[in-house]
Amino acid sequence: MSRKASNRRTMLEETCQKYGVDSLYLFGSRAEEIRSWLEQEKDSLIPSSSDIDVGIKVKTGERWPIEKKISLTIDLEDYFGCRRVDLVLLNEADPFLAAEVVRGERVYARNEVEADEYDLYVLRRAGDLAPLERERMALILGEAP
Repeated sequence: MSRKASNRRTMLEETCQKYGVDSLYLFGSRAEEIRSWLEQEKDSLIPSSSDIDVGIKVKTGERWPIEKKISLTIDLEDYFGCRRVDLVLLNEADPFLAAEVVRGERVYARNEVEADEYDLYVLRRAGDLAPLERERMALILGEAP
């Protein structure tokens, strides 16, 4: 789907506002490519069979029905012109997946300061749980702790 470069950021912001998204992140194998496209460093996205991984933060305590998740996913697929967007809601994600998401590219924030604080919270939480995760993985793999 082709669109003028000057509208890319605005269209993404409008989509986030429409759905009440606080922050939107790109992560995974195509994050840098998509960010470059948003920043107008690339004219178009390279056609790919790989999905686009998107993480969002919504208002604390808000639970999204599946219909809303599907609707946003479809809108993002149309926006990026891709066959598949994998959507992760940070509020529902496990701490280590959430940390992977916030280490990606944040491309939208309703409030930058709040988004920065949330990123630090997510990373701190994953760091606090890392020793327990290592122990859990050792037990799963049958290794001595």
